[in-house]
Amino acid sequence: MLMHELSRQECVEWVTDWLRRFADACAAGDSGAAAHTFCADGYWRDVLALTENIHTYYGHEQIADALGAALAGSALSGIALEEQHDEFPRVATYAGRDVVEAIFHFRTRLGRGRGVVTLVSEDSHVRAATMLSALEQLDGRPELLGDNRPTGLNFSRTFHGPNWLDQRNRERLYEDRDPAVLVVGAGQAGLSVAARLKHLGVDTLVIDRNQRVGDNWRKRYHSLTLHNEVWANHLPYLPFPDGWPVYIPKDKLANWLETYVDILELNCWTGTELTQATFDEAAERWTVQLGQNGEGRVLRPRHIVIATGVSCKPKRPEFPGESEFIGRMLHTSEFDDGAAFAGERVLVVGSGTSGHDIAHELYEHQAEVTIAQRSSTTIVRTGRQHAGRVYKAYESPRPLADTDLLTTSVPFPVLRRNYQYLTRDLAELDRDLLDGLAASGFALDFGEDGTGFQMKYLQRGGGYYMDVGCSQLIADGKIGLLSWSEFERFNASGVVLRNGGRLSFDAVILATGYESQEALIESIMGTDVASRVGPIWGFDDEGELRNMWRPTPQPGLWFTAGSLAQARIYSKYLALQIAALEAGLIDVGHRDALPRGVIRDVDLEGSMVAVPVSA
Repeated sequence: MLMHELSRQECVEWVTDWLRRFADACAAGDSGAAAHTFCADGYWRDVLALTENIHTYYGHEQIADALGAALAGSALSGIALEEQHDEFPRVATYAGRDVVEAIFHFRTRLGRGRGVVTLVSEDSHVRAATMLSALEQLDGRPELLGDNRPTGLNFSRTFHGPNWLDQRNRERLYEDRDPAVLVVGAGQAGLSVAARLKHLGVDTLVIDRNQRVGDNWRKRYHSLTLHNEVWANHLPYLPFPDGWPVYIPKDKLANWLETYVDILELNCWTGTELTQATFDEAAERWTVQLGQNGEGRVLRPRHIVIATGVSCKPKRPEFPGESEFIGRMLHTSEFDDGAAFAGERVLVVGSGTSGHDIAHELYEHQAEVTIAQRSSTTIVRTGRQHAGRVYKAYESPRPLADTDLLTTSVPFPVLRRNYQYLTRDLAELDRDLLDGLAASGFALDFGEDGTGFQMKYLQRGGGYYMDVGCSQLIADGKIGLLSWSEFERFNASGVVLRNGGRLSFDAVILATGYESQEALIESIMGTDVASRVGPIWGFDDEGELRNMWRPTPQPGLWFTAGSLAQARIYSKYLALQIAALEAGLIDVGHRDALPRGVIRDVDLEGSMVAVPVSA
């Protein structure tokens, strides 16, 4: 029988039988037998549940070794299929392979967990192609929600002494205490983890150097609107209203972040910058120096969460001859409104999302615009049939938490193959646009190994554009194109080309991106800490993002970044780790002793490094 012909009852039987075999092997302490319930090329991703960290393991040997070590320090029990779903178990397709997909629950030493398993038939046996085990709730420390909402002094009626507002003002001043956690950055990543920590009862302060929460979006270029759909972008606890537009304007999102702080009662100091931080190993605390509207403040938190984002400090490379240029030259972070450049000749250096959006805005304000393309770029149209297919799962009426769990369950190699298939399909859908761009001289790529725009974001934080119209303007010649290979230097009036030609410009906009978080850490915490932590973002040998949402080599230092969806999903796991450490629940020695995985991968049949585009 073909997989897609399985009835729901047969899917249930597959899953219950596999869960029983896996649970029996784990209960017997036989990690080898448990590993052999997986395919030979199967993957186990654990998010805090058993490893008390975030790890991915590949194949029988790695899974057996990791399970053996993990089970020695964390009991696993109560494994059972979640049967309340009308949708699961179901037949689904992962990277071109039909699987039976199901959600299950379990318990570990730390508390309650949820998981996702995908099953296939291999050698006449039902085996797991992938499995996720993720911590859902800490024992004895549930989120302060619903029936567990706060009922203490701060929320009781009183006719004498301070009222609610008095207590809120005192709480956020930190005159009589230090926060347990200092979150640096009040964008979506910082506010998401602060909200999670608050609902776990962990005292948390957020700081941001801007004068208003949301200014990280509010102060960006005038036309900025999110390029992905609203249903993937909700923040924890407070989803966007149903009447919001599919693509959220930047000022609308900025105002929402400001409102989010107020409604969720997050402690937040604006106009405040972290200038220096040193860690006391003996006291297990940081001493941080803050600059606050011209004054200094010292705090001693146990944890610092850097939430300044993948795009942190503007990257401003120096170009030959730029000091000679007499026109305006500014970074995209300084660009506000294309109206100020009406009628001018403007060169936009860079062909990522910001470069395209700003070039498009300038064009609409009757500027004569040229994009200088420094490296090849991945282009995909926006919309449900194009780039929106990456987020299609979020259009489902299922609970958002379930879709987030499914998203979390996909290990890197499977995600990579999924994106290869998707990139190939999108290239066909966008064929007319891509052919036009190629004919204009625009250099296209399809991401490393043909994995497309989303994997580019995860690997390097840029290098792509989700087209909302600018690509067609380039293909039609309405926006000029300069290949960086032709550039030699700037001069007083513009650009000197390698062939001796000259191009005149009144202004240059540098869409040259942002520095890495490593540079920020070095400037605030010093070279030793930066070297100890190492690279941030991009994939490690396990297929996990480096130093993100899990312990770093520097005790008490954590990182969060990414899209609104990533901020929502992984803020939960980052907050659970900090709460578990604060409660003394995590066995750090056990966690540090666990093996690391090494991901091996196979490509699809036929190379997808180059998705063919006709001339």
